[in-house]
Amino acid sequence: MKHVLVVYSSQTGRTERMMRAACDGLRASGEAIELRVLPALEAGIDDLLWADGLLIATPENFGYMSGAVKDFLDRTYYPAQGKVDSLPYAVLVAAGNDGTGAVRAIERIAIGYKWKAMFAPVIMRPDVEDMALDRCRELGQTMAIGLSAGMF
Repeated sequence: MKHVLVVYSSQTGRTERMMRAACDGLRASGEAIELRVLPALEAGIDDLLWADGLLIATPENFGYMSGAVKDFLDRTYYPAQGKVDSLPYAVLVAAGNDGTGAVRAIERIAIGYKWKAMFAPVIMRPDVEDMALDRCRELGQTMAIGLSAGMF
């Protein structure tokens, strides 16, 4: 069984909808996947060390990730050093603008952790919500299949 940690922050519910769609995809895959879904302020180093894959879902706040997601990354960075190298991860961003600032920030931090991106980030803008939710479900299914098959 593979373990997927889902760390999220949501103020308006848009990010939570993305996260839930991805989790639906993970569950619908038919693969042996155990999910641990936690708000970013509740997730910690033990959760990160448990994970075989990581999904980060954040709103775009002022062109950046949420403070709660940044807090999770700050709290776990040093304790995780050398213990989560090559951890496969994916990013979901609920954007009011273009979402690229949040993505760039997470990708820079992921380099420090030595994680490897599984997919291009899914960015949900207000005008493409339905399409983005479909992509979140697909990402979840692909993540589950890829982890189970040892592709990531």
